[in-house]
Amino acid sequence: MKKLPPTIRDVAAAAGVSVATVSKFMNGAQRFSPPVEARLKAAIEDLGYRSNPLARSMITGRTRAIGLTILDISNPHFTNVVKGANRIALRHDYTLLLVDTDENQAREKPLIEALAQRVDGLIISSRMSDSESQWLLDLDKPLVLLRHSETLPIPSVGIDNRLATYMLARHLLNLGHRQIAYLGFGQARINDERIRGARDCLEEAGLTLDVYDAHAPTAHAGEHACSRVMLGPHRPQAVICYNDLIALGFMKEAASLGIKLPQELSVTGVDNVPYGEYAAPALTTVDIQSEKMGELAMQKLIDQLAGHAQTGHSMCEPRLIVRESTAACG
Repeated sequence: MKKLPPTIRDVAAAAGVSVATVSKFMNGAQRFSPPVEARLKAAIEDLGYRSNPLARSMITGRTRAIGLTILDISNPHFTNVVKGANRIALRHDYTLLLVDTDENQAREKPLIEALAQRVDGLIISSRMSDSESQWLLDLDKPLVLLRHSETLPIPSVGIDNRLATYMLARHLLNLGHRQIAYLGFGQARINDERIRGARDCLEEAGLTLDVYDAHAPTAHAGEHACSRVMLGPHRPQAVICYNDLIALGFMKEAASLGIKLPQELSVTGVDNVPYGEYAAPALTTVDIQSEKMGELAMQKLIDQLAGHAQTGHSMCEPRLIVRESTAACG
């Protein structure tokens, strides 16, 4: 006959306490004297008792789960955000539930609404504008956004996007480049901030920025856009790309077109994805501290769940990483 799993009553009997005491201990609702907690831990370990998460959530109203929605799991920036967020979640005994919206804005609302029913709070990365995101407030859940919002009263975490591209433009100017282009991703809300950073820097030097758009934030899109930028009437000496993936695709196609990097063209990205360092040439980029962003967002959310009010925007400082894909203008 199959042995029945131990119950909370078995633990209570073995520890010499009430069922209510075991329940409060398991749920973290109350601390007890060291001898009592020692007996409880010993009984739980000896019996191999495991609480029922579903039953616990029905009693406490808490799932001990946190939802995280990201735009594309294949983008190393987002995998690093997940890594950082999960590290903090585990430290606080929360389980992370992940949803990948696959850069499809039409999927965002139904997926986020479905996830909200299964978690205590949500960290959200979204392409939706503030006006399109008002429905998030109706979820009645603690929230943190992975972008700055001017109008939504939701805590957020992000980077100074203007400063990121300003630093890249300044680096290229210092190398002697004067014809600089920006290859962006217009569907991203932060794209305008990145254009502004590069444009402001060039305007200070009396120069203009040529702006192009990629159809997606991917290496394939960067590869696809390269000939349009490099074989057009305004061939740049240097290109600032919206992210590292676009930059890596752009570099691959530039080499196929016979353009020598960095002797004839300097290319930069944003994100500092792990394999940018191993490209040929290694990619100059801006480290936006993706893991730290995930950590900060998760800590903000856990603080909310603990009853501590969270407001405002937390900023991760960008850091210029100079590698071999940029060189002095020949």
